[in-house]
Amino acid sequence: MNVNSPLIAILVLALGLAFVFGAIANRLRFSPIVGYLFSGVAVGSIASIYATDTSLAPQLADVGIILLMFGVGLHFSPQDLLALRKVVIPGAVTQSLAAALLGMGLAWFAGFSLGASAVFGMSLSIASTVVLTRTLNDRHLMDTERGHIAVGWLIVQDIVTVLGLVLLPPLTELLTRAETGALVNFSIGGLFGALILTVGKLGVFAALVLAVGRRLIPLILHYVAHTGSRELFRLAVLSLALGVAYTAAQFFGVSFALGAFFGGLALSESQLSQRAAEESLPLRDAFAVLYFVSVGMLFNPAVLLSDSLFVAATLAVVIIGNAGFAYLLLRRSGRTKGDALLIAVGLAQIGEFSYILADLG
Repeated sequence: MNVNSPLIAILVLALGLAFVFGAIANRLRFSPIVGYLFSGVAVGSIASIYATDTSLAPQLADVGIILLMFGVGLHFSPQDLLALRKVVIPGAVTQSLAAALLGMGLAWFAGFSLGASAVFGMSLSIASTVVLTRTLNDRHLMDTERGHIAVGWLIVQDIVTVLGLVLLPPLTELLTRAETGALVNFSIGGLFGALILTVGKLGVFAALVLAVGRRLIPLILHYVAHTGSRELFRLAVLSLALGVAYTAAQFFGVSFALGAFFGGLALSESQLSQRAAEESLPLRDAFAVLYFVSVGMLFNPAVLLSDSLFVAATLAVVIIGNAGFAYLLLRRSGRTKGDALLIAVGLAQIGEFSYILADLG
């Protein structure tokens, strides 16, 4: 028997320590998420000592993101999103742009180049879909109007970020050339071409899922349900969620999270949507824990000492800036103070795309 398995080692470390730290956090009346993050710090330290391959943890965490967002999509319908478009589209775009400019200004003041400042600003402007949906689920707010607004806001942010990821390379080139005064050979047409191509791919994917998937996915699940096998039904749900998300990322340049959400959206009006949500719940929760562990593994305590002032300013942009802009925009759209405050506080964090942007930067 081969006991030298990186996959088993990282699962034992991540899930075992997440259970221990999560139980401690719960005992201290904190959210278990706090414990999961601390367990990630511990996993990173232990893995570095014993040379354990930690690259598998973020990949396993992607499974949790896919299943979580598929479940979120099951609670929505296309009509729900369309009803909220006048609130979430202008609100999310404006809030993301304002926070990005604020973060960009902070980075520029700290000595970053224009290109690096743009990447940094974008990283601070987007909230975590996993964190917010997990919090809404824990407080039974997912099916409320405020829950729908919060998730719709995040979906718009995800779409904007997908466009931003495509535009980032030519945009940083433009900023770099502007900084050095060398704008001679830069192609504006290439910038708009990339934008049009990405919007087109997003549109084709959404149309395929909502037109074809709304008929095909329920048809498959109804067939499996009539077999009477709970195991096959659960396997069908997992296969569809992962398959739609992978297809979205591989062929349409859409994120796993957004692809899985649209997959759930296609099934949301089916009679089997509630059963699909229940059957995917155990695996969804287990793999979602790995997401928080993988985030904790990125934490470097030395940064708090070496760049404490910059970290504090960054934290202010994320918490005060994001929440403040969101609150003002929601109040202007007619939301009550309570609803606006709840949603704004939920947006006072950064998300999965922030790490992707940081890697690109």
